[in-house]
Amino acid sequence: MSMFRRQGDRYVATFAVDEVRVLRKVASEVVGLLTDGFDHSDPVVGRLFPEVYPEDAAGTAEFRRYTEGDLKTAKIDQAGAILAALPDEAGGEVRLDAEAAEAWLRAINDARLAMGVRLEIKDGTDLGAELDDAVAEDPTSSRVFQLSVYAYLGYLQESLLNALID
Repeated sequence: MSMFRRQGDRYVATFAVDEVRVLRKVASEVVGLLTDGFDHSDPVVGRLFPEVYPEDAAGTAEFRRYTEGDLKTAKIDQAGAILAALPDEAGGEVRLDAEAAEAWLRAINDARLAMGVRLEIKDGTDLGAELDDAVAEDPTSSRVFQLSVYAYLGYLQESLLNALID
């Protein structure tokens, strides 16, 4: 598994072929959600773009009018930073400068938020127990894979964050 480490002014990790495929798919899905699939009634969009003033619909709409375009563009660019830095379909090394590393952190966070909504992960959810239950129910289910990806993204996010603060 990949683990980010600091090398001078870069943050470096080596990714296996399957990791590259998963990260490419996840980042592409985030871009798709924010472009073609953008729908405020989608709970994932609601999580990524929460109501700033829950008690004031007009205030929230006004805030969105001024900020949503830029925020959406930033989120797409951050997912694009992952896509741009990944090696082609083969595995390989990723070298990030500080700006790209921060974009990766934000993009991974967005992907985890989106997956968390779809997987119904709550603050108190024990991910290990969720995964164990899913494996016991059907080890070949898409839920097992999705929970594994969610856990992997958490690992990757933590690894990159630790490299940044070292």
